[in-house]
Amino acid sequence: MSVQRSVLRPVVIAGLVILVFITAVAAQTPAGRDGSPSAPANLNQLMRAVLFVNSNVIFAAQDADPAGVKPDEQTSTSTNPLSGLYGGWQAVENSSLALAEAANLLTVPGRVCENGKPAPTGNADWARFVAGLRAAGMTAYRAALSKNQDAILEASDGVVTACANCHEVYRDKGSLGGQLGARCVK
Repeated sequence: MSVQRSVLRPVVIAGLVILVFITAVAAQTPAGRDGSPSAPANLNQLMRAVLFVNSNVIFAAQDADPAGVKPDEQTSTSTNPLSGLYGGWQAVENSSLALAEAANLLTVPGRVCENGKPAPTGNADWARFVAGLRAAGMTAYRAALSKNQDAILEASDGVVTACANCHEVYRDKGSLGGQLGARCVK
């Protein structure tokens, strides 16, 4: 009987580990009705909720040394990332990683622009712009880890460039007489 237990125990443990892994992956993937990732926010909502907010944390670190930002008196309920519970340079690190991670959200099929038109997630230039955003986020993350404002200043330029490259085509006047840009503007 002890031989069976010694053989069975690793099998049960392996099964539990696999079950936990599958459950964790499923919990992290927002699913549509068919199990595919869904895009509940339109592109403009995603930009305002995630990219705009987190890029501003990085931009703020250019002027004010995050190490010198005093925590709010009510740190646990603060809505200011730099002075909140995970403030200072950690906030800049977190915001940098949020930009890099948000690049994945920009590629979710079914995402629409604010005007209801499909976001150009399948376009080659879109993929290039998303890759630029991901790289800029990771550059900002490395700069935040260094806790060096000069490095953040350079990294901020990369974030601005990544955003501007996409906005020029898809948000602002666009190319082809504004035809592409009109895809994601009102």
